[in-house]
Amino acid sequence: MAPIKKSFAMGVVARALIAACICAFSGAAALAAGTPEKTIDALNAKLLDTMKQAQQLGVQGRFNALAPVLAKTYDIASMSRMAVGQSWETLQPEQQAAVTDAFGRMMFATYAKRFDGFSGESFQIVGIAERAPADKMVHTQIVQSNGKPVAINYLMRKTGPDWKVVDVYLDGTISELASRRAEFTSIMRAGGPDALIASLRKQGDRLLAGR
Repeated sequence: MAPIKKSFAMGVVARALIAACICAFSGAAALAAGTPEKTIDALNAKLLDTMKQAQQLGVQGRFNALAPVLAKTYDIASMSRMAVGQSWETLQPEQQAAVTDAFGRMMFATYAKRFDGFSGESFQIVGIAERAPADKMVHTQIVQSNGKPVAINYLMRKTGPDWKVVDVYLDGTISELASRRAEFTSIMRAGGPDALIASLRKQGDRLLAGR
């Protein structure tokens, strides 16, 4: 009986080790899938694929293709709140929701308008830096067909299990949110939240019309 018990015990240990390895692998895979690099890699892959089909898709088709991954990549609610600034708390819940929706649509339409063709470009992640208190800055480049790189840096923040973009720095230094905050403040002062919502919707309409 002793050999049988030993064999049984070894089998239990082996199964436990296998289960532990599977759990460890699954945990590592989940961790890797939730990194800032993976988020931006997925965005860049979708951008490149859409650029290659740009002419066939047209601006509305590019919008439809990009919107799901952009909604997953960007923390639109947080960005809307930060862009509006202190006035955000004075908005009614339905106005906050309308600003967020219109801002997201305008952003996605901007991508659809700008990424309108492919001529050999490539995307690269060139580095990641820590930003206080617990954010990360992902430094990327769009390498043009002539070899000239254009810097685009993404400020990312952990939102639940995911890392999401909360600001974009064009040319590596120009904050998209800072530019939007100045624009939004001016519109809010002149006409209040309804004017801001109307302006964002109009901008989205114009971009999707190809203008």
